[in-house]
Order: sequence, then structure tokens, then C-alpha cells
Amino acid sequence: MSEYSADSSDQRLRRLAAGTLLVAFQGTTVPGWVLRNLEGGLGGVTLFGFNVADPAQLSALTGRLREAGDPVISLDEEGGDVTRLDYHVGSPYPGNAALGAVDDVELTRRVYRSIGDDLARCGINLDMAPSADVNTAADNPVIGTRSFGPDAALVARHTVAAVQGLQAAGVAACVKHFPGHGATSQDSHLEVPLVDASLDLLRERELVPFRAAIDAGTRSIMTAHVRVPALTGTTPATLSAAALTGLLRGELGYDGVVVSDALDMRAVTDTYGLAGGAVLSLAAGADLLCLGPLPTEDDVRRIIAEIVAAVGDGRLPLGRLEAAAERVARLLAWSGTPRTGEAEASVIGLTAARRAVSLTGSASPLVDPLVVEVDTPPTIAVGDVPWGFTPLLPRAEVVRVKPEAADVPDILRRAIGRSLVVVVKDAHRYEASQSVVSALLAARPDATVVEMGLPIWRPEGVTYLATYGAARANAQAAAELLGV
Repeated sequence: MSEYSADSSDQRLRRLAAGTLLVAFQGTTVPGWVLRNLEGGLGGVTLFGFNVADPAQLSALTGRLREAGDPVISLDEEGGDVTRLDYHVGSPYPGNAALGAVDDVELTRRVYRSIGDDLARCGINLDMAPSADVNTAADNPVIGTRSFGPDAALVARHTVAAVQGLQAAGVAACVKHFPGHGATSQDSHLEVPLVDASLDLLRERELVPFRAAIDAGTRSIMTAHVRVPALTGTTPATLSAAALTGLLRGELGYDGVVVSDALDMRAVTDTYGLAGGAVLSLAAGADLLCLGPLPTEDDVRRIIAEIVAAVGDGRLPLGRLEAAAERVARLLAWSGTPRTGEAEASVIGLTAARRAVSLTGSASPLVDPLVVEVDTPPTIAVGDVPWGFTPLLPRAEVVRVKPEAADVPDILRRAIGRSLVVVVKDAHRYEASQSVVSALLAARPDATVVEMGLPIWRPEGVTYLATYGAARANAQAAAELLGV
């Protein structure tokens, strides 16, 4: 009997450990090892663009996952630049920067309701969105257009609208990146960014949207791999009990699911290792660990073993795993409750993008236009999602140039007698892009400049379009305004 009890106890502990993990895998079908782990209690999966071909395929994939267990099925569908459903073609929804520029909370709610409807039809029950980061650093390499803006009150009201829209569709929101990633100038995919803010400033700025989201009933919150010396010391917030238990659970009173940002990011792995970071994050107060796209089946096995070992040697209280399991069970029960209310019309994305695009100067009719897109390297968060005007301008010649290799004299020769449109994305972050645009404008002040990122660097005295994002919807709205 005692041997049976020991075996049962060990099996329960392994299931509790597995239940904290959101794994990822390559391909558009579920591999056998994921199905086996779901049967063994695995918490769920995080899907990426490489897992998605079309809605029918995604629905079949999520259906197969559910045959093996009761998993959390999550992905990052923010609209705008960060999309998984439309990774191969660009999102039909503008992102947060565009919605913040319009500043119509009902429009934001409708856009996120439509996103939620899309996800629910495909079997997704948790969306790692919206970004509630207050983007106060103009050169922020990882947030930018993913934020509603630089004002805490604006970000808060649109975060609430986004949470309400998603959750009205029965998809849990995951408000991110706690305690705020907007004041950073480093990318946590590559290093540990610094948020040099006092606790008072955090409460006045970064925490305002999270407090509003908690009051609005967000079902989950994602951590940030940022270091806030006044709060976390030298530790990333994802691994900080002061941030997750003291501040989020204690001061802010949050009792929903806490999801870690991807633990395969170098902000964690370079110092703590994957398994070590997993234990530290759970001990700090996380309930679900997003592992990201890099960990393999063997890595998952090692992480589970390390969590079990940490319970055994006292680094991780068993009660932490039990509390995590209870919160995840509550989230799954909520997501399985039937929803009422009408679905949002699919055209709301383009409607929102049209309202966001702004024009400075006059858009004259274009004659045989040459559209020059100044290439911008993709960020890790966004991935290699298509952007720009191809194929939205069928009567234009569209060329993509690398800023460091752009042949300005050749472009000018090709543009003789033609309208010239120069397209950039976040030009304020790239001096080479600014140089190309300035050189073209010096010879062609009649050219039109289209900024598909944040409109921070603006050449003076030219026709200038700002789309506040590079999603397909943003490009289509700009194309309509150009009249091509």
C-alpha cells in the first residue's frame, strides 16, 4: 500500500509540474510527443505562425489537441504587426498604435471582439494580448506600434476595451508585459532590459493599465523579462517574487492566471538556464510557463524533472503548483462557458485602419507611380510578416531596397516624369533609412512619404501619410488614400 501511495504521489507531482507548461512545436500537425504529454497532464501549447496554414487547418489542429486533454491553446494575436493567424499575409486588423491614435474605445472593443471571434472559431482559448505597455521610449525595439501610446490613461482605457472585446468572444485575454516594457531601449529576446523607474513612477505610469485590466476582469497577465531595480533588484520580473507575488498578487490584488513570457528568451536562458528559470518563475508566482519555440521534447522532459526535483529539495513549495493548477482550471472552466451576443463584422479591421491613417499635406493624383519601400529588419516578436503595398497598388511599380545599399541616383532616374512614393517603417530608429529618404526628397520634394511605424521622424514640407502600423489593413487604408 505504501509503495502504491508513493507511486501515486510521484505521478500526481509530475502531472502538476507538466500542467504549468505551454510547449511549442514545429509544423502544422501535432507531433506525437505533444499528444503523449497532454495525456500526462501538460498545461497546453503556444502556437506560432509556422503552425498556421489556414483556419480549417488550425481548427483541425486544435481539435486534435483537445482529443488528448483539456489544454490551454494560446498564441499571440495582437492585430497589427504581431499576428499568428495571418502570419503569411499580414493582419486584416490594425494594431494598438493605430487604435490609440483614433482613441475610440468602442472601436477598440469591436476590433478585439472580431479578433476574439476569429480565434474562438479556430479553437483558441487564450490570446496573449493586448499589450498594456506605456510606450514612453521612442527607440523601444520590442514594443513600439504594439502599444496604444505613451499616455498611461489612454493605454488603460484601450486595454480595458481590448480585454472586454476578447473575453466577450470567450477567449481569455493575457494582458502584457507586467510590470511594463514600454520604457525600455533593449529587446528582452536578446538581453535583460532595464526599466529605471521608482516605485512611485511605476504606480503612476506602468501599472495604471494593469490595474485597470484587473478591475475589468482580465483572465490572465503575462510577465516581462525586464529588470526594475526599485522593484526586482537585478532579477527579471518574470523571476521576481517581489514583482509577481508582492506587487501583482499583493498590492494589486490579482488572483487570475499569471503567464510567463517565453522562457527561451536570452534574458532568462543566458543567466538562469531554461529549467532553472522555470523553477524560479514558478516560485516567484507564475502559474503557466510559456516555453517559446526553441525548447525540444528533451528540454520539456528536463524542465518537468527539475520542477519535481525543486519540490523535493524545498526550492519550490508543492502548494505553488497546486495553486497554479487551480487557477488554470478556473480559466479553462470559464473559457468553456457558452457566450451570447452577436459576432463582430469582419470589415471592422479595415474600418479602424481607415480612421487611423493621417495625411499631412495634399495627396495629389499619382502619375505612373514608383513606390520605393525602404526595408526594415523584422523584430523577433513580429517575425517575418509581409508588409508594404504589394499587391495593393496594381497600377504602381513597387520596389523594395535595403537602406545601406539603396542606389539613390538610379531611383531618381527611374522616377523621372513619375510620381514618387517613399515608404518607411519606424524611420526614427534607423539612420540609414532617414538618409535614403532625405536624399530622395532633396531631389524630389514633391515625393510622398508613407510611415508604416510610429510617425516620430517626419521630414518637413512634404506630403506625409502615417498609418501607425504595417498590417495589411493599414497598407490598404493608405493605398485608398493615395488613390492608386
